[in-house]
Amino acid sequence: MIKATTLSRYALALALGLAPLAHATQQPLPSLQQADIYGQELFTASGSTGMVLVVVRNREVYIHGFGETAPGSHVTPSATSFLRLCSLSKIFATDLLTQLSSQRIVRLQDPLQLYAPPGITVPSRPEHLITLENLATHTAGLPREVGWAPDGTPHFTFPDYNFRWQWLPTQHLRSDPGTIALYSNIGFDLLGDALARATKQPYATLFATHITQPLGMKETTFTPTPSQCARLLRGFKNEGPCTDTQPSASSAGVYSTGLDVSHWLEYLLGTWTSAGIPAQNPAAQAVYVVPSTLKRQSGLEHAGDVTGIGLGWMHTPGSGDPNSNLDLVEKTGGGAGFLTYIVMNHASNTAVFVAVTEGRRSGHYNVFRSTNNLLLALDGLPALPTPEVHAPAPRPGRRGAKALARTRAPLVKTPARRAAPPRPAARKAAKRRPRKR
Repeated sequence: MIKATTLSRYALALALGLAPLAHATQQPLPSLQQADIYGQELFTASGSTGMVLVVVRNREVYIHGFGETAPGSHVTPSATSFLRLCSLSKIFATDLLTQLSSQRIVRLQDPLQLYAPPGITVPSRPEHLITLENLATHTAGLPREVGWAPDGTPHFTFPDYNFRWQWLPTQHLRSDPGTIALYSNIGFDLLGDALARATKQPYATLFATHITQPLGMKETTFTPTPSQCARLLRGFKNEGPCTDTQPSASSAGVYSTGLDVSHWLEYLLGTWTSAGIPAQNPAAQAVYVVPSTLKRQSGLEHAGDVTGIGLGWMHTPGSGDPNSNLDLVEKTGGGAGFLTYIVMNHASNTAVFVAVTEGRRSGHYNVFRSTNNLLLALDGLPALPTPEVHAPAPRPGRRGAKALARTRAPLVKTPARRAAPPRPAARKAAKRRPRKR
């Protein structure tokens, strides 16, 4: 496991993680074209309408589309199909955080209060202030969302800057910052605001000058053009308009393409420096919080058990062998009819991105865990064991049968957008609507 203290210690931990796999990486790896087979299996099992799969391994790049761009279109998604990255937006924000920290513009331990608008008091606990690191590791004690969006609100446009900073002072933290990890979208909205205020630049400007321009990600944006929106993949349901998502730029609002994401993966792996693609600062993917030091965690384990919490990233075991040091670094996303995911194995310099759109029968298949196995298969490694589900013994009668049925619910549901406040008559149905990841 990589502990975030110094870069030299990160390099040492990474080297130790490589050692047990030396024998595996010396063997010929499966052809990257095998991703055609593995990708088709994943797509078919997911029940999705369309899928874009990107694999980068060393200096090889694979991009392929499956299914349809929209129900009934009979057009296969391509490298330039337009995608919502959803919560993968968070790892762009933490890349900016790492870059600005290395430039000494901000510090991870800076309190959020330092970057609050004038007259706004950030909630705190005695001797516990919310720091930028707390926001980036979901340990700030903040809720997942600020609440329900107004009726008709497009995806990822609520809450805006003014709303969230008026909301924040009214909150009581759910825990002392740094003691409990609770997945929080609003925490990343506030992190983006803090970075913009620290640099006196709009977040969109930071994003362009530090990420998309240097990496040649020409179609990665929060402000899509009509021609880009015409290429946006569509799922089974109408998820509303393709529109400006700057209000949630640092938490969920990024649009991109498979081609652009391939550049991002090259940057994350750091294997393309000779081709002009810079390598990400290793501190951006390091572990900052060890879960065993927390009182509890919630909302972080969609892709597997979490062994380390990073700046937006999660570390999860890459092997069912408890003695293995193989670590996968991953980030999940979802919302507006999309599920998105990035997972990396630095021991083999392999990264996989997948984006799927909702289908008629989506929601009964864990795309994230299956993508982990796709990566391992391309690395010539065994699949992860299927997680055991321990169902409680049902009570006699109908109530017991319902309880048993609930234990058979899918591990991952296709998330919907932040919904409007539930009406009394529909309150139960609204509570069942999944949220973005």
